[in-house]
Amino acid sequence: MGDFKMYKYDPKSLKAEEFINHEEILESIEYAKANKSNRELIESIIERAKDCKGLTHREAALLLECDQQDLNEKMFSLAKEIKQKIYGNRIVMFAPLYLSNYCVNGCVYCPYHLKNKHIARKKLTQEEIKKEVIALQDMGHKRLALETGEDPVNNPIEYVLESIKTIYGIKHKNGDIRRVNVNIAATTVENYRKLKEAGIGTYILFQETYNKANYELLHPTGPKHDYCYHTEAMDRAMEGGIDDVGIGVLFGLEMYRYDFVGLLMHAEHLEAAQGVGPHTISVPRICPADDIDTDDFSNAISDEIFHKIVAVIRIAVPYTGMIISTRESQKSREKVLELGVSQISGGSKTSVGGYAEPEPEEDNSAQFDVSDTRTLDQVVNWLLDGGFIPSFCTACYREGRTGDRFMSLAKTGQIANCCQPNALLTLNEYLDDYASEDTRKKGKALIERELENITNPKAKETCIKYLNAIDEGKRDFRF
Repeated sequence: MGDFKMYKYDPKSLKAEEFINHEEILESIEYAKANKSNRELIESIIERAKDCKGLTHREAALLLECDQQDLNEKMFSLAKEIKQKIYGNRIVMFAPLYLSNYCVNGCVYCPYHLKNKHIARKKLTQEEIKKEVIALQDMGHKRLALETGEDPVNNPIEYVLESIKTIYGIKHKNGDIRRVNVNIAATTVENYRKLKEAGIGTYILFQETYNKANYELLHPTGPKHDYCYHTEAMDRAMEGGIDDVGIGVLFGLEMYRYDFVGLLMHAEHLEAAQGVGPHTISVPRICPADDIDTDDFSNAISDEIFHKIVAVIRIAVPYTGMIISTRESQKSREKVLELGVSQISGGSKTSVGGYAEPEPEEDNSAQFDVSDTRTLDQVVNWLLDGGFIPSFCTACYREGRTGDRFMSLAKTGQIANCCQPNALLTLNEYLDDYASEDTRKKGKALIERELENITNPKAKETCIKYLNAIDEGKRDFRF
């Protein structure tokens, strides 16, 4: 196995450069390369991972590096088994809502950067937000992810808080947004407390890259330049009372092995320091956008590597939800759904104001190009064809099953007792209120089949009662 030491570092430390240890990442990568053909070691790790208790960042790095096809197939098979055991065939649906693309940062990979003078700068008024939300409700969405550039003048925390209040207050026909997740720049404990009080679900922040030197080059100007402040944001969010946080990197900015290990070290840190790991992990890949060309980034990863990253994350952090956006094509999304992804967006617009008004061809306010341009109904139909349950459930957040309470249920597999019936109830709402006739027929047939998989007789009886009540016009039942 060679002489590979584990660098002394403290995952409980609240200092970014201590819990994301540069030397340990490099050593883990070298360890993985040196042992990538060690069948006995790799097989032992795969066997132990079957208990769904996860792996260390170093063990995961070795699985990612493995160059033996039969062992890779075993990994993919195990990822599918773990996904099925913990999440079943449920896929949670959401949509991003871009409030503003004003930004003071100089991120070289994002078209929102301050020096981009030909992007159309927009900021939604509260009235425009209402129109966007009604358009999203009319599609059938119940869960949103708020997105905004970092600009203390145009997008202060007060604007975000007012927008959240507006969104939760809109009831249109049978539509309502039941969970607002927030993806905004790193901020203070005080502001995280305000977000918690506003009733947000998950606070999401992508690290972009864990390599400090590269991070600072990619973020040459603006508040985001501060690597430590950005990387320590999740600890401040949890200190501010936010139970559920979501992490992620933008694969393609740095060598993928480095960011893969850093991502898992961050998850280990949150578990060690805060007692609860990340609620979600996002795995976006860099893609073209206005003023940004992916050819400028030499670290872009292939589909084959991307799919393996998803599979190994699912094995290494089995309790964590995994998110994939419309950055990825239908074909790519199809592959990763079975390997570990549990949340996807549908019918997404990445421009400011793109839902209420069709995006004109010349619109350049989007943050990135969308690869999967299908409508929400088309995505739901496709998921049904694949045997998945499109779920619009937001029950855990609203029932207080967040943070360590959610994780204890997820790690024991007990969360399925709530998730399965809730997924069917919210799917039935979607079918009755928004679905095309073909989608409705497929969905109703799937619900009938899936009812047989609810093993608790009382839960099954209650679920059938609620499903009938939904068909009669009542809404918002949950376990």
